[in-house]
Amino acid sequence: MLLYAITNRHLLPGDENAKRDRLVVLAEEWARGGVDTIQLREKDLPLRELQFLAARIVQAVRAAENKTRSKTRVLVNGPAQLALDVGADGVHLHANAGPAAVRAAQQVYARANLEPVISAACHSPDEIRQAHGASLLLFSPVFEKVTLQGNTRGQGLAALRAAVDLANPTPVLALGGVNEKNAVACVQNGAAGVAAIRLFLGEAWRALLQIPEPSVRPSS
Repeated sequence: MLLYAITNRHLLPGDENAKRDRLVVLAEEWARGGVDTIQLREKDLPLRELQFLAARIVQAVRAAENKTRSKTRVLVNGPAQLALDVGADGVHLHANAGPAAVRAAQQVYARANLEPVISAACHSPDEIRQAHGASLLLFSPVFEKVTLQGNTRGQGLAALRAAVDLANPTPVLALGGVNEKNAVACVQNGAAGVAAIRLFLGEAWRALLQIPEPSVRPSS
């Protein structure tokens, strides 16, 4: 099962500096623990501050990799050039970004003779088609999603299965209301793994390491 952690420093305690410091620590813990991908999703930060935080997280993850000999991909929810400059493995694209955005990110990395990992958000069949060329897709919301703005009804496991079939052979990760109790059902319905924010803020995600990993992985 692929594990994809998404950051949200606003859920962490302390002032702004403490939140950012804790995020760096969490990223290192995720990498040490076997999380496959980390998406830095701090879209409210000015680009200069996002770049500095991304560089710290990449450095922390690489340090963890050197000790564990594992590989955790770091993706930036932001400009591809920024992601490349800090040594991130790629980018995350919003829904309906389209094939042009995928190609643009690929071209940025190609100038450095690298191939980026590109994840894309999808909520519908049309958005899955629009994400053609991405390395992996995040389909949401699978289960009911609770936010400060209210509850969003989940699309369900049948919709997840349909998304997996439509996206094939691109791996699909389940997002939205995913926890340690329902993650197995996502995999049983074809998901290559799960993505979440709150799941990775505690220790419950570590139980998912015991679940066999699907044979399909995103290209590096």
